[in-house]
Amino acid sequence: MNTNKTIEQRVEELEKRVAKLESGSSPVHSNSLPNPKKKKMSPQEFLATKDAHTEVKKVLIFGYYLEHIEGLESFNASDLVSIFRSAKEKPPKNINDVINKNINPGKFIMDAAEKKDDKKAWVLTSTGEKHVEEELKKSN
Repeated sequence: MNTNKTIEQRVEELEKRVAKLESGSSPVHSNSLPNPKKKKMSPQEFLATKDAHTEVKKVLIFGYYLEHIEGLESFNASDLVSIFRSAKEKPPKNINDVINKNINPGKFIMDAAEKKDDKKAWVLTSTGEKHVEEELKKSN
């Protein structure tokens, strides 16, 4: 340790080192520390962020979850029943009827180009995505 430096010089050097560490430009920061990964939101947590008082809205929200959070290209009735259970929600008795209610009036869901697991599959329309993102946001 160099005792010839004044306290002010030593504090200034320490401040520069801290600023370098905080900015992430330090080799120690970028190479040796693991990158923290953001945890994926659960279906139950995602549903809690939305205004979902009907089965029709829940199906739309869970379709969005499957596409945007789970990364599925399309979803089928089994996927929806599974996600309802995962969120600890009672699945609709007639899931296909509820899906159809999202297809006909609002055009929020449409048939997928291909079947999924040999079953009919659906995708959200851009209108359906916007509806989940903008219209179904839960107001505090």
